[in-house]
Amino acid sequence: MDATLHLAQQPEADELLGRSPLAALVGMLLDQQVPMEWAFAGPYTIARRLERDDLDAHEIAAHDPEAFAALLSDKPAVHRYPGSMAKRIQQLCQYLVEHYGGNASAVWQDAATGEELLRRLKDLPGFGTQKAQIFLALLGKQLGVRPKGWREAAGAYGEPKAYRSVADITGPESLVKVRAHKQEMKAAAKAAKAGK
Repeated sequence: MDATLHLAQQPEADELLGRSPLAALVGMLLDQQVPMEWAFAGPYTIARRLERDDLDAHEIAAHDPEAFAALLSDKPAVHRYPGSMAKRIQQLCQYLVEHYGGNASAVWQDAATGEELLRRLKDLPGFGTQKAQIFLALLGKQLGVRPKGWREAAGAYGEPKAYRSVADITGPESLVKVRAHKQEMKAAAKAAKAGK
């Protein structure tokens, strides 16, 4: 995996996301209840605090849980909920060690179909259907991972020229479009709720 991503909007953090499958998965895991840039800068912050140039699933899985939570809680915190996210990251890494030998890219390397890849992603701790579909779309649109039927498996997130999620962010302009789409969706949901 060697791509240029623009999810953290910080060159060093984006460089790590583009070359590290585990960093990309951890960034996706962190992408909830915080701004996207904050979430996707998280893997770089964690790697720096561990004094590494990449994340290692074996190392994180074996890390003392309290020490790892403290690492994420140090100011500035990696997430709004650093303690619970530390636990989730360790669960993800433990799963990767147990099922994929610690190799995050093995999740998608030999997936024959989009459906199989979606199932594998949904099996990851912390990845529900929506998060799995968004990550599948990111793999297909920006990282060249395109098993047969990947767009269909990714649902609306797989549509070309859509601006729905992190899968569609390639720079500042597309970030603005994705933000606008999310605000429209929130407004529509709020209006629907008010109409009940």
